[in-house]
Amino acid sequence: MADEIKDGRLRDLIIAKAGEFIARESNGLSLITVTHVGISDNGKLAMIYFTVLPIEKEKAAYDFLKRSRGDFRHFFMEKSRMHRIPFFDFEIDGGEKNRQKIDEISHTI
Repeated sequence: MADEIKDGRLRDLIIAKAGEFIARESNGLSLITVTHVGISDNGKLAMIYFTVLPIEKEKAAYDFLKRSRGDFRHFFMEKSRMHRIPFFDFEIDGGEKNRQKIDEISHTI
């Protein structure tokens, strides 16, 4: 139970700091939204999932975030008081894209 609370707080912190980093560092041509974070069992890797609007800018946003992994890790180290910082990776949130597609279809029915 305590580990779940700790993991939840870590996820919330990563989401907040990733959003702050993206707002500060992105070119502003798209809206990049962090949807959730997955943390490996050993805590060494945090996968940050995101969506992009407009969808046409998804590839550029993906490339930007992949290039910025090290910069984000450094930013996170400066902004958090954690001793063990996980390595970060970014991935497009396919589940969220599917949910949006279902919503779109259900509104047209």
